[in-house]
Amino acid sequence: MPAIRTARAYVVRYGPRVRDVVFIAAALLTAFAVVVNRPSWPRVPRVPLALFGLVGSLALWWRRRWPVEVTLIGIGLAIVGANPVTMAVGLFTTAIRRRDRVLLALAVATAAAITLPDAVDHGGVAASTVLGAVLIAGFIVAAGAYIGARRDLLATLRERAERAEAERELRAAQARVAERSRIAREMHDVLAHKVSLIALHAGALEVNSSLTRGGVEEAAALIRATARQALEELRDVLGMLRDESMLDSGDLQPTSRAADIERLVDSSRAAGVQAELVNEVRDLPDATARTVYRVVQEALTNVHKHARGAATMVTIRGDAERGVTVSIVNRRPVGADTLLPGSGAGLLGLRERMRLVGGRLTSGARPDGGWEVVAWLPWSGFATDAGSDAGADAALPPPVIGQVPTP
Repeated sequence: MPAIRTARAYVVRYGPRVRDVVFIAAALLTAFAVVVNRPSWPRVPRVPLALFGLVGSLALWWRRRWPVEVTLIGIGLAIVGANPVTMAVGLFTTAIRRRDRVLLALAVATAAAITLPDAVDHGGVAASTVLGAVLIAGFIVAAGAYIGARRDLLATLRERAERAEAERELRAAQARVAERSRIAREMHDVLAHKVSLIALHAGALEVNSSLTRGGVEEAAALIRATARQALEELRDVLGMLRDESMLDSGDLQPTSRAADIERLVDSSRAAGVQAELVNEVRDLPDATARTVYRVVQEALTNVHKHARGAATMVTIRGDAERGVTVSIVNRRPVGADTLLPGSGAGLLGLRERMRLVGGRLTSGARPDGGWEVVAWLPWSGFATDAGSDAGADAALPPPVIGQVPTP
């Protein structure tokens, strides 16, 4: 195989010049035969006839750069030197390079140059001579045009293939960038939630100075466990960044189930948030369960940051027909201070995620001073009918704020 590839490379590189040498040799041999035989036409001395043949033959070296000019030289040589090789090769090369009026004019001139000697020798033009000249010129033009069209087609197909390859690589690069962006959002979700829990535990230690040694040890153990979980989840996400094969998969982490959401609420409750969960949905599809988990996680993270101690109600309702509605509502917080600064990217990322799956997310302040986050998404994780979501929220009852425990 390497030898075949090497031979092909040599043919591609040196083949055109080898053909030029062959054409020049054929033209020189024809010129030599003309000088030796001295045809009746044209009546030119041998020395000028040899010079004409030499010049016309060497002109074939530049036939690719100036095919029209070489063809005209060949037509002149065929008339005064009885050597048709340069004319035929030049017309053939012109037909390969261009197919227009210039080629038609050169074909007519070639047929005339073939007919002229016979007309001069016999004092007239025979129909058979004209027909033969037209057939010869037509055959040369047809052969050259076929090769030229084939080369143009191959060049077009090669260009399309290269463009398709470039577009494929661009799409692959864009997919990698998009997947890395998704992983970055996953890192934000994971770390923001865990760090907010750590901040809540640390704040409790700071405020409650009267805690017994056992209470301090318990709080420290919770902080240590939460930090360990954050490091493990961060390690998993960073491992995906290092492993390129994981970027092709749609799952960034194991599917979140109902038990995971319950543990999420329990961890907030252990951090001092009066959180309650009402989950009326079971056996969610994987994509939907993952999105619901992220909505609850981000909403609770915001509660940890901006409304610590505020009673919070998490409600999950829906079915396969109506979709899934998730609401997280918290009362007015006792204190106005904020444990951790917020970037504002969490809810923006959630809205983008909901848009991609065909759902909706709204958030805002409530009249009683609290805050609510309400999300709706299709049961399958992707909307199939734009009109179906319009009545989904109307079909689901609003979140039951009255069940929120009193702070």
